[in-house]
Amino acid sequence: MAETSAVNGNPFNLSVIEEFRANQGRVGGSFEGVPLLLLTTKGARTGLVRTTPLVHLADPDRFVVLASNGGAPKAPAWFHNLMAAGEATVEVGAERLRVRPVLVDEAEHDELWARAAAINPDFTEYRTRSNRTIPMVALVRA
Repeated sequence: MAETSAVNGNPFNLSVIEEFRANQGRVGGSFEGVPLLLLTTKGARTGLVRTTPLVHLADPDRFVVLASNGGAPKAPAWFHNLMAAGEATVEVGAERLRVRPVLVDEAEHDELWARAAAINPDFTEYRTRSNRTIPMVALVRA
């Protein structure tokens, strides 16, 4: 995936991305102390490169993210683009690495969801808003 320039139309996300990069992965405000990463994917239809800040769970050899989309009926665009491409770029702290997505299986889903909800209680609310099983994706080094 060519990474010439990241496109992101959401002003809030853009400010988080700028702060993340300026401070080697540290962000203040409502994300103070929350483990964030930047996920850069390429649009399956548009080909546009987009960067999205995401809360993650760090496990040995992987980063787990939730495709909650705030509890919306559909998964977020980044999820569809990531799964279609089969690869992406992640920024964690000052490190940038290539990753591939692996869906978290049902056996792990609830335990990881509980860990995520402990970091960000909004995830509990997102789950109650949605009739879908919210996918969790392990991002592993490519």
